[in-house]
Amino acid sequence: MPTSNNYFHLHLVSDSTGETLITVARAVAAQYANVTPVEHVYPLVRSQKQLDRVLDEIEEAPGIVLFTLLEKDLVSRLEDKCKGINVPSLSIIGPVMQLFEAYLGAATTGRVGAQHVLNAEYFKRIDALNYTMIHDDGQHVEGLDDADVVLVGVSRTSKTPTSIYLANRGIRTANVPLVPGIPVPTQLETLTRPLVVSLHATPERLIQVRQNRLLTMGANSSSDTYTDRQAVADEVAFARKLSAKHDWPLLDVTRRSIEETAAAIMKLYTDRQRNRPSE
Repeated sequence: MPTSNNYFHLHLVSDSTGETLITVARAVAAQYANVTPVEHVYPLVRSQKQLDRVLDEIEEAPGIVLFTLLEKDLVSRLEDKCKGINVPSLSIIGPVMQLFEAYLGAATTGRVGAQHVLNAEYFKRIDALNYTMIHDDGQHVEGLDDADVVLVGVSRTSKTPTSIYLANRGIRTANVPLVPGIPVPTQLETLTRPLVVSLHATPERLIQVRQNRLLTMGANSSSDTYTDRQAVADEVAFARKLSAKHDWPLLDVTRRSIEETAAAIMKLYTDRQRNRPSE
């Protein structure tokens, strides 16, 4: 086993930003709880000189090598070096490209970073992100009707990070906190176009997250209703009752990651768009 002290070296070589590599590598590495990868990320490798530095580091710290390179000379040199020093290497996009070529009967364009072209989809994501930042945490409720999705929920139900994640997928997302004793904005209660989703969690989970939040802020929570068991339970009950009144779909985020929550919301949104009559 070529590991030491429960870690191994993981070299990620890309001719673009490396985002694809990092996502795939971390998804696989997460399945191995007893070993931790030491990531060596090499983005924008597009010349032989840049590859020289990468090869030196791989030889100095041997480990798994994953790459997304399109230039054939760079690929050949990297693979030859890995064989020479007996370390495993794999192209992440190579097999997928071969499958596409076989099915489509056409060769690839070989454009480096083609997925990052400044096209309409890119500007849609930027617009969504701008909208989401402006309409975070109940701000500018007069513009809620321009949203694709509006998230509601009590404090610490991951409304903001989920909103930002959705915005990066091109979905204009606003979020509004639900607080007992504070009237819900009229604009929220009368929405018809956007999908409103209510995020909720168990009182135990909310208390845990809130206590951690207070600790990082150096605050004392001993007499704060923010973490009081009954007060938090009342908040959850209030939010659920309000959601039922307006028929907002409920999504339990107690054991969901931001990515899983966003995926569930995107499915709700897609289903709603599909079933909506054409205007």
